[in-house]
Amino acid sequence: MLGPMTDVLTVHGGTPLMGRVAVRGAKNLVSKAMVAAVLGDGVSRLRDVPEIDDVRIVSGLLHLHGVDVVPGDAPGELVLDPRNVDRAHVADIDAHAGSSRIPILFCGPLLHRIGEAFIPDLGGCRIGERPIDFHLEMLRKFGATVEKRPEGLRLHASQRLRGTRLELPYPSVGTTEQVLLTAVRAQGVTELRNAAIEPEILDLIAVLQKMGAIISVDTDRVIRIEGVDRLGGYTHRAIPDRMEAASWACAALATRGEVYVEHARQQDLMTFLNVFRKIGGAFEVDDSGIRFWREGDAPGSVVLETDVHPGFMTDWQQPVVVALTQTSGLSILHETVYENRLGFTHALNEMGATIQLYRECLGGLPCRFGRRNFTHSAVISGPTKLHGADITVPDLRGGFSYLIAALAAEGTSRVHGVELIYRGYERFLSKLDALGASYEKETTAA
Repeated sequence: MLGPMTDVLTVHGGTPLMGRVAVRGAKNLVSKAMVAAVLGDGVSRLRDVPEIDDVRIVSGLLHLHGVDVVPGDAPGELVLDPRNVDRAHVADIDAHAGSSRIPILFCGPLLHRIGEAFIPDLGGCRIGERPIDFHLEMLRKFGATVEKRPEGLRLHASQRLRGTRLELPYPSVGTTEQVLLTAVRAQGVTELRNAAIEPEILDLIAVLQKMGAIISVDTDRVIRIEGVDRLGGYTHRAIPDRMEAASWACAALATRGEVYVEHARQQDLMTFLNVFRKIGGAFEVDDSGIRFWREGDAPGSVVLETDVHPGFMTDWQQPVVVALTQTSGLSILHETVYENRLGFTHALNEMGATIQLYRECLGGLPCRFGRRNFTHSAVISGPTKLHGADITVPDLRGGFSYLIAALAAEGTSRVHGVELIYRGYERFLSKLDALGASYEKETTAA
């Protein structure tokens, strides 16, 4: 019997990426909007849904719980019918969830609909602890009972969940999503302080408001939700994926190419665009998207600190680090969102990059990792000539970044585990083809 298979790309570097790609709905919104459909008693329609593995996983989990998920009339449209929501078998949830952390966001909607939910052991990209403690604590405050079992966590609600007052110690995106998906049908008012306010969060709020929710967002990171007795379906077009747009921009800069990203929105990328310009990139915005290229050999030194929105997004960090290895100057990076996100730089150094890692908080204010012995700051010297190497994809964003490095390098690289990139980048190989990348794909036993 064959074991798990893995995709390997043999990449021939040194060719500038030139051409046009399109981004569709944001990975960080689409899966959550699909889960939100469970809360309604009517049919929902979600548009601009990308063909990525996360969508396939969530579709499978929805099917297990009795939600019909079928393609709509238009390309990229999903029709979700939750009118027959039911409990699912533990083994099926575990098998379909795989390494996804989406099952935890089903808890609030399922507690409202059927009074119980199950969370298997959670996986995901190994870039930090990402504890579920916040989620469980929030659900308990709404009135849920959490029971630990060998196969995972079983949650119950013997009566309607109740609104509550909550304050997050850190503006966690996942926990904010959990609160929103739980509070909209809880009895009474929920107040969430120190909430995440990323564009994907605001788009999820727009989805819930279309369903009948009453939600207000204050300027001081306070979200108030007035619970309602019922919600209907929605029709919604997901915001474009700002992470994928930034990834292709960094690929254009690192390979000295020019990439037009159709549907990229300036308002969602403003913080990134400022940094992109500082490190030697150039861009042109029009009504249909953004064109990215490199502006000669301008110095690219920058002091950069990741942060929650409206700060510099942590998911932009990894492709930007690769771009910085190809720009002139000394740059400092301080990662404040995920404590282990700089581990991917070891492979870049093996390819010829000059990146030094530090435990200290460099270039900014001390952060929550500074006294905990985490390597979370980096100094990047550039430009350096990268050379081909054998590298293995560590996580979704790091994987795309390795592909950028391989495309920018001299010689040939073998990149293992490329299938992980399919989780968040739609038609990834087709887009490489459209940009003139030179590579061969093979599938081997893991």
